[in-house]
Amino acid sequence: IVPDLQQICEIMLFSEGFSLAKMLAKKMVVLYKLSREQLSKQHHYDFGLRALKSVLVMAGELKRNSSELPEDIVLMRALRDMNMPKFVYEDVPLFQGLINDLFPGLKCDRVTYPTFDKAVRDSIAHMNNVVDEVQVDKVVQLYETMMTRHSTMVVGPTGGGKSTVISILTQAQTRYIK
Repeated sequence: IVPDLQQICEIMLFSEGFSLAKMLAKKMVVLYKLSREQLSKQHHYDFGLRALKSVLVMAGELKRNSSELPEDIVLMRALRDMNMPKFVYEDVPLFQGLINDLFPGLKCDRVTYPTFDKAVRDSIAHMNNVVDEVQVDKVVQLYETMMTRHSTMVVGPTGGGKSTVISILTQAQTRYIK
């Protein structure tokens, strides 16, 4: 028995308060189908029900926290922010193109956490490193991933900054809690 992903997405979106659930569920399923077909094959890519559910949970949280935003922008943001951190460099523009095709004319910025972002920047400076916005973004991506997933792996080449990002996140969370 194969689960009906579109129906599952639709019901979950409705339960999260989305009135455009039917249309948005279709876009989600199409995006994941196209991603599975067009992006490179990587062992850590997951475009199944588990990944969809994580996006739906984040979309519900974003909707509750940003009720003034249109529903399609909320879902687009959740899809982008939950998937981009796991993609290899070459697949990022392809995925962004798929999102732009499915949500034409929509533009949305990344979710910001002003207090947490400041804690990240302060932690980087405290470690005597130069504050780089790409690194800040990677720390925030790891933070978001850890908030929505049961487990997280940080992978990459030697010297790629994995340990640094983890250390910055640890320090930033300590500063953020104070």
